[in-house]
Amino acid sequence: MPTTFATDTDRLAETVEFVRQQEATTLLPLLLPGLDALELRALVDRCRFSHAALLIFPPAREALHTVLAGCGLSTDVPPQPSVVVRERLAARHRRDAADLDVRIHRPPVAGPDGTNRTVEVFTLAVPPGSDLTGIAETERAREHEAHLAFDIERPDPLVLRGMCAIFARHGATADGGGYNPHEDGTVFYFTAPADTKAGYRRVELYAPGDHRDVLAAHLDEYRARHSAETLLRLMTGAWTTQALAVFADLRVPDAMRTEEGTPAGTLARAVGADPESMVTLLRYLAMHGLVASGRDGYRLTGLGALLRTDAPDSMRPLALMYGGPFYRSFGALGHTVRTGEVAFDHLFGENHFDHFARHPELAELFDHSMAAGSRMFAPLTEHPVVTAASNAPDRRTVVDIAGGNGALLGRVLTAHPRLDGVLLERPHVLDAARRALDAAGLAGRCAYRPGDFADVPPDGDIYILSRILHDWDDERCREILRHCARAMPAHADLLIVERVLPLDDSASLATAWDLHMRCNVGGRERRTDHYAGLLADAGLTLVGRSPLPLEGNVLHARRAAAPHPAER
Repeated sequence: MPTTFATDTDRLAETVEFVRQQEATTLLPLLLPGLDALELRALVDRCRFSHAALLIFPPAREALHTVLAGCGLSTDVPPQPSVVVRERLAARHRRDAADLDVRIHRPPVAGPDGTNRTVEVFTLAVPPGSDLTGIAETERAREHEAHLAFDIERPDPLVLRGMCAIFARHGATADGGGYNPHEDGTVFYFTAPADTKAGYRRVELYAPGDHRDVLAAHLDEYRARHSAETLLRLMTGAWTTQALAVFADLRVPDAMRTEEGTPAGTLARAVGADPESMVTLLRYLAMHGLVASGRDGYRLTGLGALLRTDAPDSMRPLALMYGGPFYRSFGALGHTVRTGEVAFDHLFGENHFDHFARHPELAELFDHSMAAGSRMFAPLTEHPVVTAASNAPDRRTVVDIAGGNGALLGRVLTAHPRLDGVLLERPHVLDAARRALDAAGLAGRCAYRPGDFADVPPDGDIYILSRILHDWDDERCREILRHCARAMPAHADLLIVERVLPLDDSASLATAWDLHMRCNVGGRERRTDHYAGLLADAGLTLVGRSPLPLEGNVLHARRAAAPHPAER
């Protein structure tokens, strides 16, 4: 069993023993020093100590079952999704909540008087090498989700407000909460007062039923207390961008190990940096989960390892791009917002495509940075349109329009040996793409077509526009799509890979990229209905939409007069 999860096992065993020994009458005075007899009686009459909770990170479900059984806990209790903890983790670590499959296990534990209690075990599976490793390491160190919990019996609005008032009067402060529809229960979280003697910093009051009316005031108090801190963290986001860029530029991840630490001074000498400043940088990056500190120095986490030069689909070029030319142009975002003009053009005197073409080192960095996002289109090889073409009786052709260095086309052709490819790109890009695809053994199956969007070749079976349309305004998009429609045979399919804006103001990478595209290239992200309208204007019909990683989507379109595949 990995050492880190062995630590989780010890933490769970300690929690089980705590739950077996404690009871509300003795625990509440420790939790809220200063409670008088009447207040203690009011709380004890209305609530009971129900559980202690912790968050652990098993590498797999089988490992979790082994640990639960080893602590004398039942493995037969089915887990439930955790809405509240998932959202808290997403906010703390700036991740999409959909990527965090947090579950609650509640195995029973007998209290000292035989009362029924539970240990609330939150779990987030973190397989070895996962990009969630940094989250696990930070959460183990800080114990954000470890808490004591009391169940409120016969809750009503007056009782709930009264209990919250007692907690507040003795120094406990609102720390979030939420309504879990999976179990029809409302959670009120508190931070324990500074002088608490209970051994836990967080407390939960759990009220069965939907009490979001009372919860609203509790959450308002929490937001008011944290609003300045939240705003300050937002203001310093640029510091994180530069810290990542410097970390990548100096190749510090290449000098680090994931299994053991390296002293900061050793790392500084290895990359030619100032030792004291290196310590400051590493401490900052540890706060964000890219490195972890120990007695032997700093080691690289799974998250930080994505910035190694030799990492599969390394994100190092992306860090250098966002911390380099795009960082400079984003400093002129105000110009874009005031005038609607592209900040990059204003700063550099030309659009970014022309600028990169005149600076080969930037062009190469840009192409590599685009490849760094290839996780988005990895599942495209299994799209029904692609697999159907691969299974056709005769060979079919995939045309990748403005396909950069051919990374996407190479994935498709490698996954489907019966498909051939055509890469349409600018001449100076095709040379590098040809070398890469030839090295992958695809020389005899890929043709290279120099040109622009007006040169889309005819007679293809599948046409791909991957992260192209978001570079342009609507009129240019219509023009590109019309070139595609004219070239496409009646039976051909068009696959468009883009991030799609949500219908509301919910958190989305597409919303962030919308601002980025307007500032740096003059493009934009769009909603699905917006894309459908652009396709219709070009004589194409949106057939469907499928999700991809990194909040990507693949939009499937066909000629307007062409029948759907199911109708042929």
